[in-house]
Amino acid sequence: MTRTRGAAPRIAAALAVVLGTNRIPFRVRAWDGSVAGPDNAPELVFHSRRALRRMVWSPGQLGLCRAYVAGDIDAPGDLFESFAALSSVGRFAETGPFRPLRVRERWTLLTSAALLGALGLQPRPPPEEADVVRTGKRHSRGRDAAAISHHYDVGNSFYSLVLGPSMVYSCAVWENGQENLEAAQDRKLDLVCRKLGLRPGMRVLDVGCGWGSFAVHAARHYGVAVVGVTLSGEQAVFARERVAAAGLADRVEIRVQDYRDVNDGPFDAVSSIGMSEHVGRAEIGRYATRLQDLLRPGARLLNHAISWNAGETLPDPDSFIPRYVFPDGEMLGLAEVVGVLESAGLEVIDVEALRQHYALTLRAWVRNLEEHWDEAVRIVGAGRARVWRLYLVVSAVGFETGLTGVNQVLVQRPGGIEPPLRRAEWI
Repeated sequence: MTRTRGAAPRIAAALAVVLGTNRIPFRVRAWDGSVAGPDNAPELVFHSRRALRRMVWSPGQLGLCRAYVAGDIDAPGDLFESFAALSSVGRFAETGPFRPLRVRERWTLLTSAALLGALGLQPRPPPEEADVVRTGKRHSRGRDAAAISHHYDVGNSFYSLVLGPSMVYSCAVWENGQENLEAAQDRKLDLVCRKLGLRPGMRVLDVGCGWGSFAVHAARHYGVAVVGVTLSGEQAVFARERVAAAGLADRVEIRVQDYRDVNDGPFDAVSSIGMSEHVGRAEIGRYATRLQDLLRPGARLLNHAISWNAGETLPDPDSFIPRYVFPDGEMLGLAEVVGVLESAGLEVIDVEALRQHYALTLRAWVRNLEEHWDEAVRIVGAGRARVWRLYLVVSAVGFETGLTGVNQVLVQRPGGIEPPLRRAEWI
């Protein structure tokens, strides 16, 4: 255990209070060069007193994340190792909203901050925080559009660095975890096409079409006509250019449109890949009913979505990801999603869990980001790049530990052709 004079021991004491543990899982290095904490633990570097002040005002995940995004603290080693250590102790090992500090804990935190000259007015949150988006009626068309723009309109060139040439922003399907990311993403797109039973001449709706990856794949390889809808203007521009370059403009239409406003059904199939997380618990029933109305009898819907696996303890709506990454996003449990789809009159014909696949995909995205770090900072700024690095790492750890999952739920509107007796069509 290294312990020297200076600021580090007091920072370590304050950090122990915030984490809710007697033994911090970090080696702390302070702005004055002092160190404290276990010698072989991941290192946290506190560059200024402002980092501690953020912890005083927001003594939980949000305060530490704000300090990281602002550059007040750094984790110079393996961020996966650092976050795994953080999420394994005390209050951070619990799911749901953070427990408020007890009076004695708050006094210890304030005393440590006072002795280091770190007390003062609350620092402004980093500009990357999405408070301005979280106004108005939740999941109204205007607020949903603002939330989508906050996340997706940060620049197509930035997403190209992170996602790679496939521009697929959902989990890939891996054969062994060692193959190329593009091959794994292509495998996922083809799996969705086969699950939907696509055939030449079909008309397909792609809800939340992103940068057009699924629409182009389905039209090119399965001869279908696709209508893709997104609320992101930048995604639509990229997707249209991609469609034109592929020579598929006669078969693929990309719209900036809310799925609730699509009124030119019916469709022979509907794909919703990584979109329903934006819908919200209050709207998920209407979402299922709306998509059911857009399907022909016998047509299939594939809903690919992240799930919350921690039961009735819901994620903190005021934590890092809702504030910085996915304003108003909500993860539902698999049972809840299945129940909603069935209540809309849709028959479940297949469910596939892909949790491990998403962990592998996120690690691939982190590698892409870190390999192109200087270019990412040039495009979106250091703060936004830090947001994304932390978000991808946090998400990967969530999938690796089983806190979150991801599932493809395949349903069919009754009537028309019966579903296959076995999965032979897509396995």
